[in-house]
Amino acid sequence: MAKLNGKTALVTGSTDGVGRVVATRLGADGWRVLVSGRDRTRGEQVVAEIKAAGGAAEFMQADLSSMAEVRRLADVVQQTTKRLELLINNAGIGRGEPDGRRELSHDGFELRFAVNYLSSFLLAHLLLPLIENSAPARIVNVSSLGQQAIDFKDVMMTNDYSGMRAYRQSKLAQILFTIDLAPELQGSGVTVNALHPATFMNTKMVREFGTPMTTVEEGADAILKLAIAPELEGRSGLFFNGQREAQADAQAYDAAARRQLRTISLELAGLVPAKAG
Repeated sequence: MAKLNGKTALVTGSTDGVGRVVATRLGADGWRVLVSGRDRTRGEQVVAEIKAAGGAAEFMQADLSSMAEVRRLADVVQQTTKRLELLINNAGIGRGEPDGRRELSHDGFELRFAVNYLSSFLLAHLLLPLIENSAPARIVNVSSLGQQAIDFKDVMMTNDYSGMRAYRQSKLAQILFTIDLAPELQGSGVTVNALHPATFMNTKMVREFGTPMTTVEEGADAILKLAIAPELEGRSGLFFNGQREAQADAQAYDAAARRQLRTISLELAGLVPAKAG
């Protein structure tokens, strides 16, 4: 049976796939786990599994394609716990059908940009005061090796849409955000890192469009290394391929590109007033 360690983790997208494995392993390791996802039935099943093993968990339903839902989730987290030592931004969606049409979020943003990147950008910013007050603490952004430079002239991909390009740009945006946030957190006791957990894990998303090459357990091992391994203490602003430090797309290391993305994201997420005109 799990022995509680007094620490709390929020894992988005933890009702299925690799997120579910991460959540249950954290629970077994004594963490209080805030399980978040869209499906209440599956979420409550994860909570029940953690509790059956002697752990502590609560389900927080949220559709991260809506910025209002992200804000509501942040509010619920702040009302539920006084500490948050770990935030794992795992929720995401794949490329969609190969010939799929461009999809929009609740707020009218390109869907993959909204779910895979902007939601975690907003959630992290809203929860930063709580996370910093819980230091030492960590933020882990689950990204991908599938990356493509962001076209800042058409961030929402209104022209020449491709689901694969939308996915890759959104995943690279997570890494730009990770590298950009790290200096801001320096000295706070909070680290932020991003990773590609594993290639074509055995998840529903992968099975729909291809053949799995790795297991969700392998991906969970990589995520948990960034989340709790002692050797990652104090290391921040990094990208990992599995459990090894790696280089992301060149745009991630372009300070001007990171500033441009930050400016756009703060406005889209409603963290600064929208510009007139």
